[in-house]
Amino acid sequence: MTKFTTPFFPLKSAALAAALLFVPIIPAGAAPAPEQMIVRSAAKLQWLDKVTARTSTFTIAVGETKTMGSLRISLRACKENPPIEPPESAAFLEVVEMKPGEQAEPVFSGWMFASSPALSAMEHAIYDVWVLSCNGQ
Repeated sequence: MTKFTTPFFPLKSAALAAALLFVPIIPAGAAPAPEQMIVRSAAKLQWLDKVTARTSTFTIAVGETKTMGSLRISLRACKENPPIEPPESAAFLEVVEMKPGEQAEPVFSGWMFASSPALSAMEHAIYDVWVLSCNGQ
């Protein structure tokens, strides 16, 4: 192993580190920017009741709200990658829990990704909801 004895080494490494901070790092196979994704009119979702182990797969249109158990699931947008890109579907969901005699409580609001459900998952003690794909035109 070569040992650097030049007094300029710390300066060179600091300059290199500073330069690398400003280089944009884009991972290989990164998803395209949202404006490059194809807008779809519906999403295929899956719902799980962890207590009963009951699952249900359903399609929901953009702007529609479906009730599953005590959850109200609203789809605000669904986008997918163009066919030449790696497959990816992303849906913007708003999930509210309706408990009898109580005020509605927001459970989740944000983008969920079909290829990485854990990236932006809804955390709930009884229910799971995740995106399978986007449908429609």
